[in-house]
Amino acid sequence: MVLQVQFAGYWYFATLCSSQEKAMGDKHGTTSPEQATRATIDRFNEAFNRHDADALAALLTEDTVFEDTSPAPDGRRVEGKQAVVQFWRAWFERNADARFEAEDVIVSGNRATVIWIYPKMRNGQPWHLRGVDVFTVNDGKVAAKLAYVKG
Repeated sequence: MVLQVQFAGYWYFATLCSSQEKAMGDKHGTTSPEQATRATIDRFNEAFNRHDADALAALLTEDTVFEDTSPAPDGRRVEGKQAVVQFWRAWFERNADARFEAEDVIVSGNRATVIWIYPKMRNGQPWHLRGVDVFTVNDGKVAAKLAYVKG
């Protein structure tokens, strides 16, 4: 299925893969670029939710880029696999209960947009943050993860 979305005056097109399509590949037993990208994103998100920095490292290009959502207004840019993995190791230590739930994953070629929710407790009360990650995947590895949040 092809999704067409207009945002900020531009039209975006994406091929959506169901989990069945993702698992099946095409008729010749090969994997489409969208399916390969989706598989990488799924592995990345699973490793992230396990807080497995070593598994994340295996899924990053050497020159990977991560853009954090803070500090406001533009966030912080972290460049290179070693620096990104070090950032996440420290983040996992500070956020031991962190888990992101993907609400939707939209894939087009080697690009993916993940709409997520981050539920947690804050001051003893349930709280959540919603956001979007924009990924670029090259040869089965994450080359960029740019994070954005609402509010």
